[in-house]
Amino acid sequence: MPRLNATPVSADALTDSDLLDAIRAGDESAFTLLYERYFERVYNFSYARLRNRADAEEVTQETFIAVFKCIDGFAGRSALLSWIYGIAKNTINNHLRKAKALDQRIERAEEELVRNAHTFDSCSPEEHVSFQRCADAALRSLDNVSDWQAEVFALRHFENMPIQEIADRMSRSNDAIRSSLYRVKRLVVEAVDSEQVQHL
Repeated sequence: MPRLNATPVSADALTDSDLLDAIRAGDESAFTLLYERYFERVYNFSYARLRNRADAEEVTQETFIAVFKCIDGFAGRSALLSWIYGIAKNTINNHLRKAKALDQRIERAEEELVRNAHTFDSCSPEEHVSFQRCADAALRSLDNVSDWQAEVFALRHFENMPIQEIADRMSRSNDAIRSSLYRVKRLVVEAVDSEQVQHL
């Protein structure tokens, strides 16, 4: 089959079957057309379940990556969009499971940090060293985020500033602030976990 970018055919005139044939023949432009055709619907499907724009966009991107990888497995027993929605649903469920597990890890880490902070003066020398290593790992993780994300984390956790006030100060949406905090917390927890594992 000739590549779509070599044939001046309107994208609207191409059926899903045409696009699938072209994608399977190695035409990346066909996948771009498929992405553009269904991005908004998959995004809206994801947002309706996640209620967070940044998370919905991330899930949508992951969905289309999975679609691209699994396209040869589409047997045509259902409409292509239904198949894509099925992948999106699985991706959303995986995202929610990971988010719940991470929230639990973050909660445990915060409780442990508060406990250690209260007992820091009575810690043994070994506990002092362990606590300092974890604190250093947490600080190093902030080197991997943008300046504005590090500032958001500091405003929220060091100055206890409300989300809305942070959003106003940073000229960003509440969703963007919450997503940033979630991602920075994940980096911090993963860095601390890694440090603890290395010194078991």
